Amino acid sequence: MGVDLVQNMRPVKGFLLDITGVLYNSCAGTDGIAISGSIEAVKRLYKEASVKFLSNESTNTTEYVVSKLKRLGFEIETEDVITPAPVAANYVRMNNLRPHTLVYPGVSTYFETFEKSNPTCVVLGDAEHEFTYHSMNAAFRALMAMNDPLLISLGNGRFYQRVDGPCIDVGAFAAALKFSTNCKHVVIGKPTPEYFQAGLDSLGMTKDEVIMIGDDIVSDVGGALSFGLRGVQVRTGKWRQGLRFQMT
Repeated sequence: MGVDLVQNMRPVKGFLLDITGVLYNSCAGTDGIAISGSIEAVKRLYKEASVKFLSNESTNTTEYVVSKLKRLGFEIETEDVITPAPVAANYVRMNNLRPHTLVYPGVSTYFETFEKSNPTCVVLGDAEHEFTYHSMNAAFRALMAMNDPLLISLGNGRFYQRVDGPCIDVGAFAAALKFSTNCKHVVIGKPTPEYFQAGLDSLGMTKDEVIMIGDDIVSDVGGALSFGLRGVQVRTGKWRQGLRFQMT
């Protein structure tokens, strides 16, 4: 059976790559530090296959993420990168929602044009220093005032790795709001099938032609496998020996 699987496996034609923890490690107050060998690896992948970047980065616009990567030495274009904030803004627009936002200032521009009085959803990103009791309680109160409370989070990660150590991610704050309000929770980002489909559509390929590469065993690898892609975990970023088999 294993031999048949290998024989029926189509050649790899495309790659979806995570960014933070795969290309570079983030560092407060700077552009971060490129991971050793990552710049050369991306150049080689571009020469041999189609490459897109599927990230849960929610502290900056897609354009800023690309400009930061270019400053670090990567040759990447904006059209090759997918981040959750613009996808979430489109979701809000398509569903005629009025958002209360708790996001990092760098991505607030995506939501500036929406009507915000009497909000019908809360949009939650990795707000970093914007996470306070006051801001979380304001989001809680907005949800409690809704007839059908809806929380939209930009990803649902547990933690991410920075140069100075691991940092709690948006998933923990989303869990607190969900626990407190029993709201409906929509995740825009990995590991949702819709987000992987967006990456697949950007490549214009079928599932058996694409590999997802990431540092998160749950969101990147687990999400890819559940969606029907092959997944590879790198031993950088948030990789931990003890987390290798924690797929749920």
